[in-house]
Amino acid sequence: MSGRGGGRGRGGGRGPPPSTSVGRGRGGPPPVRQPPVPSHYPSPSTTPSPDYPSLPSSSTASSLAREFDRKLTLPSTPSPSSPAPPPPVPSVQTPAPSQAPQLPVVTAPSSSKSLRPPARPGFGRAGRKCVIRANHFLVDVVDKDLHHYDVTITPEVTSKNVCREIISELVTAYRESHLGKCWPAYDGRKSLYTAGSLPFSSKDFVVKLVDKDRKDRRERKFDVAIKFAGKADLHHLQQFIGGMQLDAPQETLQVLDVVLRSAPSTNYVVVGRSFFSPSLGDPPGPLGDGLQYWKGFYQSLRATQMGLSLNVDTSARAFYEPVMVSQFVEGNCNIRDLRRPLSDQDRIRVKKALKNLRVEPVYRERRKYKISGVSAQPLSQLTFSSDELGAKTSVVQYYRDRYQINLSYPNLPALQAGSDAKPVYLPMELCKIVPGQRYVKKLNEKQVTAMLRATCQRPPDREQSINKMVGCNNYNNDNLVKEFGLRVKVEPASIDARVLPPPMLQYLGKQEAPQVGCWNMIDKKMINGGKVAFWTCVSFSRLRENDVYRFCEELVNMCRNKGMDFNPTPLIPIDSAHPGQIEAALKYIHEQSNAEISKLGHAGKQLQLLIIILPEVSGSYGTIKRVCETELGIISQCSQPRHAIKCSKQYLENLSLKINVKAGGRNTMLYDADPRVKKIDLLTDLVTIIFGADVTHPQPGEDSSPSIAAVVASMDWPQVTKYRGLVSAQAHREEIISDLYTVTEDPNKGIVHGGMIREQLIAFRRITGHKPDRILFYRDGVSEGQFSEVLLREVDAIRKACVSLEANYLPRITFVVVQKRHHTRLFPARHGERGSTDRSGNILPGTVVDTKICHPTEFDFYLCSHAGIQGTSRPTHYHVLYDENRFPADALQILTNNLCYTYARCTRSVSVVPPAYYAHLAAFRARYYIEGQMFEGGSSSERGTAERISEVRPLPRIKDNVKDVMFYC
Repeated sequence: MSGRGGGRGRGGGRGPPPSTSVGRGRGGPPPVRQPPVPSHYPSPSTTPSPDYPSLPSSSTASSLAREFDRKLTLPSTPSPSSPAPPPPVPSVQTPAPSQAPQLPVVTAPSSSKSLRPPARPGFGRAGRKCVIRANHFLVDVVDKDLHHYDVTITPEVTSKNVCREIISELVTAYRESHLGKCWPAYDGRKSLYTAGSLPFSSKDFVVKLVDKDRKDRRERKFDVAIKFAGKADLHHLQQFIGGMQLDAPQETLQVLDVVLRSAPSTNYVVVGRSFFSPSLGDPPGPLGDGLQYWKGFYQSLRATQMGLSLNVDTSARAFYEPVMVSQFVEGNCNIRDLRRPLSDQDRIRVKKALKNLRVEPVYRERRKYKISGVSAQPLSQLTFSSDELGAKTSVVQYYRDRYQINLSYPNLPALQAGSDAKPVYLPMELCKIVPGQRYVKKLNEKQVTAMLRATCQRPPDREQSINKMVGCNNYNNDNLVKEFGLRVKVEPASIDARVLPPPMLQYLGKQEAPQVGCWNMIDKKMINGGKVAFWTCVSFSRLRENDVYRFCEELVNMCRNKGMDFNPTPLIPIDSAHPGQIEAALKYIHEQSNAEISKLGHAGKQLQLLIIILPEVSGSYGTIKRVCETELGIISQCSQPRHAIKCSKQYLENLSLKINVKAGGRNTMLYDADPRVKKIDLLTDLVTIIFGADVTHPQPGEDSSPSIAAVVASMDWPQVTKYRGLVSAQAHREEIISDLYTVTEDPNKGIVHGGMIREQLIAFRRITGHKPDRILFYRDGVSEGQFSEVLLREVDAIRKACVSLEANYLPRITFVVVQKRHHTRLFPARHGERGSTDRSGNILPGTVVDTKICHPTEFDFYLCSHAGIQGTSRPTHYHVLYDENRFPADALQILTNNLCYTYARCTRSVSVVPPAYYAHLAAFRARYYIEGQMFEGGSSSERGTAERISEVRPLPRIKDNVKDVMFYC
């Protein structure tokens, strides 16, 4: 069997800070700064206590807090030449015995800079050596005197483009006379940078600017104040790259990044760190429903081991198609007949689709307007005062008399621009969408497919496009780049890499050696088949009864053939129901099943699996999962009717893999994790629990919807294949997981400890009979700018959760950030060479890189653990933020790669370590639970944003029997 599952399109964010580097030398890393292993760790050979104490005594906990303070206190400013101390975990402060109980609080360190990720423990050596290329381009820099100036523009301007126009006009007018002939670099906001000092420390200028959107208006006058703020230190940057400084000189990196972004920012549409234009790459192409894609490039300067590295990648984004507004509304809002009046629901949908969009009338001078809304009345009923006497004129009549235009769609509402006091009404059919406006909302399935089809490139084509983009940008001939002494090499970086061997997989009585990231289950049975004694099926589709029976029969046979103990007879007869009665049908099945189980003499047991054939029309999946998992406690397996009717062998095999783990079984495991073998470094020597965590955020515009955190944890050791999932809602777009560890005060119970880490540790002890001596935590969804906060708060929450269970319980923690949303791509040195590429032309699965393009001193690596399916594979970036286990480079890289072969839903290695992947799936599942509930109790427009964000409605509680299995698969 060869299920799909190689790549995954999301993950952590490597939104790199503006980075830069100087020089070429690599330099050795500073002395290793690993945390000390406390002497009072539980011994692995110690017999575990019968249960976790609910709370340590106040005196013991107070003693423990003092011990933490003594062992984990750092000097605030460590000497660069001496080994840096280990990162502290802020202690849990508990009261002295004589004091009344109080809630524990976090004591933050005196300086967050004292919390540092560990130094690289050395470079990996395992695997077959090879040479690959990366889309990183070395940047040389001459030692210059970099100056930073603050810029204040009055009146205040919010548009970066207008700010750039103002400074451009200032440079044109005053460069020779007042700026010492300097070419300054401007970031579009408050900072101006020069290579050398300006002739003044502070000066005011007057700049006049003509509004390009309003040719009839007079010039606008701006006062611009430029004031010296400081100097950037290139020497510090060189020291950082050479491993002799621990703090990245962010201001210096910012200066050089702004220099290299200056010309593209002026010439192209800027979206984050990417630039787009119809002239870049292929011409714009349609996405459907009034949208089109533009191609462009991503660019980021960062400090790496090899020096300053410019990361350049191809990019594509959705933009509004420059069509008439009426045409856009017809396609995007699915309005079939524009001649008929809109319903209130359609009008609200149109208003939401058009708000803040810029348009220009086609019947007069090309002035641009920003849409603030749409009128409540159609054009045919909309009137306004046409003279000083207050005489009313209809909009339709106005356009007929003034412009001799008979409106074709008088029943459409008017576009509203201007202010509420002085609104401007514009007919949709006479306004065109201004080109170059990015579409920020979620694309539908059809548009996503069109985008992928248009942008998917094989490795040779993508590398060629990147190299062409670098050549076209012609950085080295830009006046500003030359002035600041930068020079970008046009050849991509060549890197020494290694290909790690795949692990041996264990099935029932057989081993399997994967080949190029894939294997099959032909003539193999699951290592531990789950048991399904009570099951049934319901179809909400239009499939005939015979087709539903055949699907169930073949699916049950497949599960049995693969090793499951699956009762061939359903508990209650297979049935069908109307898709409009889903909740009622599910509750009826639950009642009938419970009654039948009681009749059979199995009181206390319940339906173990409900097979569901979905309706042909989408939209019911979330309701089904919410009702089954949070109200009824039913494990379900859904199937699309188009797949159920085909009953293909591969599809049934894939379903059997999912059903087995939902029934508590294991599909496969690492051979070296077999309890009789147990020879995986830093996994099988001590009782180890592996966590995965992720936070998913609502799509743009959904400001009333919470973010959802998910934490999964392995519930078997040493196999580490079963992961229990927990989810929690938190504040809108809050990235730090708030529910890892919680403390509340109950009037009756006193201090109550809770949180997802604590619950998972208790479940691990209940299921395995052991308490973990080691915690390996994979955290997805974190960008570089959030590293310090995650390290400060989440590692501390993990430690507090452990201490709350047992006074001296300090399992060794390793905390690894998993990042997929970055733009590093790795290419084979020779495209098409057999033996060094997979079937899609990508680098081989298991390719790992920890040199040149990685952090100068910290413990990080890129791992391409999967075989490509289409397009260019994206490696996953792993960055260790905390490591009490002192993982050698090889041990962590091999373990991470091997875990990628244990993903339950397919027979391929996957691109992201499974615990992080499972956490993403669990969070995504929880999003379904709250679909349609966001606007109960008032629309988002009726309540203040601060009020909506502060109110976090808890998620429906998942039933305990559901949480204990991999329900999210």
